[in-house]
Amino acid sequence: MTEAGHCLCGAVRYRFDPDRVRWRAHCHCDSCRRNCSAPFTTFFGVHDDGWVWTGDEPQVYRHSEHAERLFCGRCGTPMAYRSVKFPGEIHFYAASLEDSSDFAPQSHVHWSEHVPWVELADTLPRKG
Repeated sequence: MTEAGHCLCGAVRYRFDPDRVRWRAHCHCDSCRRNCSAPFTTFFGVHDDGWVWTGDEPQVYRHSEHAERLFCGRCGTPMAYRSVKFPGEIHFYAASLEDSSDFAPQSHVHWSEHVPWVELADTLPRKG
């Protein structure tokens, strides 16, 4: 595992194998916006066999029958998202990466829920 991320206070940490990353996207759904208090957030999906917690394990908030949000119990930083709709993978917040210089999102998802007061000039595909 060669890449890593952590929360604001450094308690919750993870490492992952970049070869096990499935996708990278900006999410515009209502629940992500509310969870992060931001107009959108950015995730990357990693196969479950391609990552480990290396610090404290995060707290879990189950916000629906199918999804849960993982966050640092000390500083509150959102760390990851899991859903039964995406079996076998975890979605880490790209902003938690220790080094995001090589990170490149591939698309926008839940675009139909985007806020109208943010204009984005990229040419990434806009889905949903």
